[in-house]
Amino acid sequence: MSDVIPPPPRTSELVVVRMQELIRSGQWPVGERIPAEPELVEQFAVGRNSIREAVRALEHSGMLVPRRGDGTYVRSANMLTAAIARCVPERAQLELLGARQAIEAEAAAEAAVVADAGCVADLYACLARAERTLASGDMAAYTQADIAFHVAVVNASGNGLLIELYGGIIEVMAHMHQQVVDATIADGVHPPGHRALVDAVAAGDAAAARAAVHSYLDHARRGLSA
Repeated sequence: MSDVIPPPPRTSELVVVRMQELIRSGQWPVGERIPAEPELVEQFAVGRNSIREAVRALEHSGMLVPRRGDGTYVRSANMLTAAIARCVPERAQLELLGARQAIEAEAAAEAAVVADAGCVADLYACLARAERTLASGDMAAYTQADIAFHVAVVNASGNGLLIELYGGIIEVMAHMHQQVVDATIADGVHPPGHRALVDAVAAGDAAAARAAVHSYLDHARRGLSA
Protein backbone atom coordinates (compact mmCIF):
# COMPACT_ATOMS: atom_id res chain seq x y z
CA MET A 1 0.00 0.00 0.00
CA SER A 2 1.47 3.34 -1.05
CA ASP A 3 1.96 6.11 1.51
CA VAL A 4 2.18 8.76 -1.19
CA ILE A 5 -0.38 11.51 -0.63
CA PRO A 6 -2.01 12.54 -3.91
CA PRO A 7 -1.71 16.22 -4.80
CA PRO A 8 -4.80 18.36 -4.23
CA PRO A 9 -6.96 19.00 -7.30
CA ARG A 10 -6.20 22.07 -9.38
CA THR A 11 -8.61 24.96 -9.13
CA SER A 12 -9.67 24.45 -12.75
CA GLU A 13 -10.60 20.83 -11.95
CA LEU A 14 -12.85 21.99 -9.13
CA VAL A 15 -14.46 24.49 -11.51
CA VAL A 16 -15.08 21.69 -14.02
CA VAL A 17 -16.88 19.66 -11.37
CA ARG A 18 -19.06 22.61 -10.38
CA MET A 19 -19.89 23.44 -14.01
CA GLN A 20 -20.87 19.82 -14.62
CA GLU A 21 -23.21 20.01 -11.63
CA LEU A 22 -24.83 23.17 -13.02
CA ILE A 23 -25.35 21.51 -16.41
CA ARG A 24 -26.68 18.22 -15.06
CA SER A 25 -29.04 19.96 -12.65
CA GLY A 26 -30.51 22.00 -15.50
CA GLN A 27 -29.41 25.33 -14.02
CA TRP A 28 -27.40 25.64 -17.22
CA PRO A 29 -29.86 24.09 -19.71
CA VAL A 30 -28.77 22.31 -22.87
CA GLY A 31 -28.90 24.74 -25.78
CA GLU A 32 -28.48 27.83 -23.60
CA ARG A 33 -25.47 30.14 -23.37
CA ILE A 34 -23.42 29.99 -20.17
CA PRO A 35 -22.46 33.22 -18.38
CA ALA A 36 -19.64 35.29 -19.86
CA GLU A 37 -16.13 34.89 -18.50
CA PRO A 38 -16.20 37.95 -16.16
CA GLU A 39 -19.44 36.66 -14.61
CA LEU A 40 -17.91 33.20 -14.12
CA VAL A 41 -14.83 34.69 -12.47
CA GLU A 42 -17.10 36.49 -10.01
CA GLN A 43 -19.45 33.51 -9.55
CA PHE A 44 -16.70 31.00 -8.74
CA ALA A 45 -14.28 33.48 -7.13
CA VAL A 46 -11.33 32.13 -9.14
CA GLY A 47 -8.94 33.52 -11.72
CA ARG A 48 -9.58 33.87 -15.44
CA ASN A 49 -7.06 31.14 -16.28
CA SER A 50 -8.93 28.60 -14.14
CA ILE A 51 -12.20 29.51 -15.88
CA ARG A 52 -10.62 29.23 -19.32
CA GLU A 53 -9.03 25.86 -18.54
CA ALA A 54 -12.33 24.51 -17.20
CA VAL A 55 -14.30 25.74 -20.22
CA ARG A 56 -11.74 24.24 -22.62
CA ALA A 57 -11.91 20.91 -20.79
CA LEU A 58 -15.72 20.82 -21.07
CA GLU A 59 -15.55 21.86 -24.72
CA HIS A 60 -13.19 18.96 -25.37
CA SER A 61 -15.56 16.59 -23.55
CA GLY A 62 -18.45 17.74 -25.71
CA MET A 63 -20.52 19.28 -22.92
CA LEU A 64 -19.86 22.86 -24.09
CA VAL A 65 -19.47 24.32 -27.56
CA PRO A 66 -18.08 27.77 -28.49
CA ARG A 67 -19.90 29.92 -31.03
CA ARG A 68 -17.68 32.56 -32.56
CA GLY A 69 -18.84 36.01 -31.53
CA ASP A 70 -21.74 34.62 -29.50
CA GLY A 71 -20.24 32.99 -26.41
CA THR A 72 -20.20 29.39 -25.18
CA TYR A 73 -23.27 27.16 -25.14
CA VAL A 74 -24.26 23.95 -23.35
CA ARG A 75 -24.12 21.19 -25.93
CA SER A 76 -24.82 18.14 -23.79
CA ALA A 77 -25.55 17.15 -20.20
CA ASN A 78 -23.59 13.93 -20.55
CA MET A 79 -19.82 13.64 -21.08
CA LEU A 80 -20.26 10.30 -22.82
CA THR A 81 -22.41 11.68 -25.63
CA ALA A 82 -19.56 13.12 -27.69
CA ALA A 83 -17.43 9.99 -27.19
CA ILE A 84 -20.28 7.71 -28.30
CA ALA A 85 -21.01 9.91 -31.30
CA ARG A 86 -17.36 9.72 -32.34
CA CYS A 87 -17.22 5.93 -31.93
CA VAL A 88 -20.45 5.10 -33.76
CA PRO A 89 -21.12 6.54 -37.22
CA GLU A 90 -24.54 8.09 -37.72
CA ARG A 91 -25.56 5.32 -40.11
CA ALA A 92 -25.03 2.64 -37.46
CA GLN A 93 -28.53 2.92 -36.00
CA LEU A 94 -28.80 -0.80 -35.30
CA GLU A 95 -25.54 -0.79 -33.32
CA LEU A 96 -26.79 2.05 -31.17
CA LEU A 97 -30.13 0.33 -30.72
CA GLY A 98 -28.37 -2.87 -29.66
CA ALA A 99 -26.34 -1.01 -27.04
CA ARG A 100 -29.47 0.75 -25.85
CA GLN A 101 -31.26 -2.59 -25.59
CA ALA A 102 -28.53 -4.12 -23.44
CA ILE A 103 -28.54 -1.21 -20.98
CA GLU A 104 -32.30 -0.66 -20.89
CA ALA A 105 -33.07 -4.34 -20.35
CA GLU A 106 -30.75 -4.63 -17.36
CA ALA A 107 -31.93 -1.31 -15.95
CA ALA A 108 -35.55 -2.48 -16.22
CA ALA A 109 -34.68 -5.71 -14.40
CA GLU A 110 -33.01 -3.72 -11.60
CA ALA A 111 -36.00 -1.35 -11.46
CA ALA A 112 -38.28 -4.35 -10.88
CA VAL A 113 -36.23 -5.17 -7.79
CA VAL A 114 -35.80 -1.70 -6.27
CA ALA A 115 -38.67 0.53 -7.51
CA ASP A 116 -41.12 1.63 -4.83
CA ALA A 117 -44.80 2.49 -5.25
CA GLY A 118 -44.09 6.14 -6.03
CA CYS A 119 -41.59 5.22 -8.73
CA VAL A 120 -44.05 2.75 -10.29
CA ALA A 121 -46.76 5.42 -10.27
CA ASP A 122 -44.38 7.78 -12.09
CA LEU A 123 -43.72 5.12 -14.74
CA TYR A 124 -47.44 4.60 -15.31
CA ALA A 125 -47.84 8.38 -15.58
CA CYS A 126 -45.05 8.60 -18.19
CA LEU A 127 -46.61 5.74 -20.13
CA ALA A 128 -50.06 7.37 -20.03
CA ARG A 129 -48.57 10.66 -21.24
CA ALA A 130 -46.94 8.90 -24.19
CA GLU A 131 -50.15 7.07 -25.05
CA ARG A 132 -52.16 10.32 -24.93
CA THR A 133 -49.77 12.16 -27.23
CA LEU A 134 -49.76 9.22 -29.63
CA ALA A 135 -53.56 9.21 -29.71
CA SER A 136 -53.55 12.96 -30.43
CA GLY A 137 -51.58 12.38 -33.61
CA ASP A 138 -48.83 14.84 -32.65
CA MET A 139 -45.87 12.62 -33.52
CA ALA A 140 -43.23 15.18 -32.54
CA ALA A 141 -44.74 15.43 -29.05
CA TYR A 142 -45.10 11.66 -28.90
CA THR A 143 -41.43 11.17 -29.77
CA GLN A 144 -40.40 13.38 -26.84
CA ALA A 145 -42.86 11.66 -24.48
CA ASP A 146 -41.58 8.25 -25.57
CA ILE A 147 -37.98 9.24 -24.91
CA ALA A 148 -39.01 10.54 -21.47
CA PHE A 149 -40.70 7.21 -20.73
CA HIS A 150 -37.60 5.16 -21.56
CA VAL A 151 -35.34 7.51 -19.58
CA ALA A 152 -37.71 7.15 -16.61
CA VAL A 153 -37.44 3.35 -16.84
CA VAL A 154 -33.65 3.47 -16.64
CA ASN A 155 -33.70 6.09 -13.88
CA ALA A 156 -35.98 3.79 -11.88
CA SER A 157 -33.11 1.31 -11.61
CA GLY A 158 -31.25 3.68 -9.29
CA ASN A 159 -28.01 2.46 -10.91
CA GLY A 160 -25.92 5.57 -11.48
CA LEU A 161 -23.58 3.99 -14.02
CA LEU A 162 -26.40 2.55 -16.14
CA ILE A 163 -28.17 5.92 -16.00
CA GLU A 164 -25.02 7.72 -17.17
CA LEU A 165 -24.33 5.25 -19.98
CA TYR A 166 -27.93 5.33 -21.12
CA GLY A 167 -27.99 9.12 -21.05
CA GLY A 168 -25.08 9.21 -23.49
CA ILE A 169 -26.66 6.71 -25.86
CA ILE A 170 -30.18 8.14 -25.84
CA GLU A 171 -28.86 11.67 -26.43
CA VAL A 172 -26.96 10.47 -29.51
CA MET A 173 -30.04 8.59 -30.67
CA ALA A 174 -32.48 11.42 -29.95
CA HIS A 175 -32.18 12.95 -33.42
CA MET A 176 -32.96 9.57 -35.01
CA HIS A 177 -35.64 8.54 -32.53
CA GLN A 178 -38.32 9.78 -34.92
CA GLN A 179 -37.11 7.15 -37.39
CA VAL A 180 -37.47 4.48 -34.72
CA VAL A 181 -40.99 5.71 -33.99
CA ASP A 182 -41.91 5.75 -37.68
CA ALA A 183 -40.61 2.20 -38.04
CA THR A 184 -42.52 0.81 -35.08
CA ILE A 185 -45.82 2.67 -34.75
CA ALA A 186 -48.72 1.17 -36.69
CA ASP A 187 -52.28 2.51 -36.66
CA GLY A 188 -51.56 4.75 -33.69
CA VAL A 189 -50.87 1.81 -31.37
CA HIS A 190 -47.92 1.62 -29.00
CA PRO A 191 -45.43 -1.15 -29.88
CA PRO A 192 -45.83 -4.31 -27.78
CA GLY A 193 -44.01 -4.39 -24.48
CA HIS A 194 -44.30 -0.88 -23.04
CA ARG A 195 -47.22 -1.51 -20.68
CA ALA A 196 -45.97 -5.04 -20.02
CA LEU A 197 -42.70 -3.52 -18.84
CA VAL A 198 -44.34 -1.23 -16.29
CA ASP A 199 -46.62 -4.06 -15.14
CA ALA A 200 -43.53 -6.23 -14.62
CA VAL A 201 -41.75 -3.51 -12.62
CA ALA A 202 -44.90 -3.08 -10.51
CA ALA A 203 -44.99 -6.83 -9.89
CA GLY A 204 -41.29 -7.01 -9.02
CA ASP A 205 -40.69 -9.45 -11.89
CA ALA A 206 -37.17 -8.76 -13.17
CA ALA A 207 -37.24 -11.47 -15.85
CA ALA A 208 -40.52 -10.18 -17.28
CA ALA A 209 -39.24 -6.59 -17.24
CA ARG A 210 -36.12 -7.63 -19.14
CA ALA A 211 -38.22 -9.61 -21.64
CA ALA A 212 -40.55 -6.65 -22.22
CA VAL A 213 -37.62 -4.41 -23.19
CA HIS A 214 -36.37 -7.04 -25.61
CA SER A 215 -39.88 -7.30 -27.04
CA TYR A 216 -40.29 -3.66 -28.00
CA LEU A 217 -36.67 -3.05 -29.03
CA ASP A 218 -36.56 -6.23 -31.13
CA HIS A 219 -39.70 -4.85 -32.78
CA ALA A 220 -37.89 -1.57 -33.43
CA ARG A 221 -34.84 -3.33 -34.89
CA ARG A 222 -37.01 -5.33 -37.27
CA GLY A 223 -38.75 -2.13 -38.34
CA LEU A 224 -35.46 -0.33 -39.03
CA SER A 225 -34.07 -3.34 -40.91
CA ALA A 226 -37.12 -3.63 -43.18
